[in-house]
Amino acid sequence: MHLNPRLKKLMLRNNVETDLKTRFYEDGVTQTEIAEKIGVSLPYVNRIIHGREQILNKTFVRILNELGYDVELTYVKRE
Repeated sequence: MHLNPRLKKLMLRNNVETDLKTRFYEDGVTQTEIAEKIGVSLPYVNRIIHGREQILNKTFVRILNELGYDVELTYVKRE
């Protein structure tokens, strides 16, 4: 199935946002703690978590789409 690049980007963004929320919950970490650890502001982390800040480059997704690739992100917990 060939999806519209805009739809793919939206789906990918939604997955990233959902995945981040899940990881925060599973790891028992707050947005404040993460913001402090990575050296960014709490409002910035909050914008990412709620999809108001772009963390994916749409050109990157469009290029891979044009080359015939689907973009998938995989998260593997380090031991």
